Amino acid sequence: MTTSTPPAAASPASPAAAAPTPLSAGVGPMRTSMASAFGALLLRDLAVLRKNLKEFIPRTIIQPLLLVFVFTYVFPKIGQGVGGGGAGATAFSNVLVAGVVGTAILFQGIQSVALPLVQEFGITREIEDRVLAPLPVAVVAIEKIVAGALQCLVAGLIVFPIAAIVPATPVHLQITWPVLLTLVPLGCVMAGSMGLMFGTMFEPRSVTMLFGVIIIPITFLGCTYYSWQALEPIRWLQVLTLANPLVYLSEGFRAALTGVPHLLLIAVYGGLVVFTAAFAVAGIRGFTRRVVA
Repeated sequence: MTTSTPPAAASPASPAAAAPTPLSAGVGPMRTSMASAFGALLLRDLAVLRKNLKEFIPRTIIQPLLLVFVFTYVFPKIGQGVGGGGAGATAFSNVLVAGVVGTAILFQGIQSVALPLVQEFGITREIEDRVLAPLPVAVVAIEKIVAGALQCLVAGLIVFPIAAIVPATPVHLQITWPVLLTLVPLGCVMAGSMGLMFGTMFEPRSVTMLFGVIIIPITFLGCTYYSWQALEPIRWLQVLTLANPLVYLSEGFRAALTGVPHLLLIAVYGGLVVFTAAFAVAGIRGFTRRVVA
């Protein structure tokens, strides 16, 4: 006679088996660690900026100061005012103030991000210390953009009073605050992204080409000394300048600070968004490629 053995009772599951640890349990601490590392890198860059203010301020103001001083102070005083005299000289001062602020922000993005990055990749190899931070390489690149954008903001705040006060003819400001408060951060981020892209494109031995081949054409064809609408008689050039990011920055500041006719705001914001995205993507990819290589 065979007897069947009752199945053994299932042993109680261990706490680990009964309640497996969710994959998202470590996401919070990881995000906190990344945020702390990102903030530390940013504070490091700002500390360097504070220590180098004696270099940062002259580097920021000398070019726009000379530009405004010569064109809007010296020329009118010696009877060679650009744009003529009286109302013409005033109109030119209004046009120039926006272009000078836009140029200062764009230049600062290149000077504060591109040039140091070229050195960090090629000479000092400081970039190796940065990528050791507990952050993805792409996030380290984004920190470069943010740090550059903050320096662009400081540059704009320094240059604007110069551009508004130095001209011998009065500058009639008509500030549109919603445009100004949205344009400034977008323009600063675009400048920082542009600096990141250029910083990953050039080697130390070829960085002089950045100014001779790229920066000078951008400046002279960036609607700094004239409005975009003033190019109407040269239609082909007017269309060609739409490929210049400085055009959208200069025209945006004309809309934000003056009553000078300017490019449509939808075109200004659209152009800035497109250039910011393009520069950021190209810069982050270039940064990652250079680090991995």
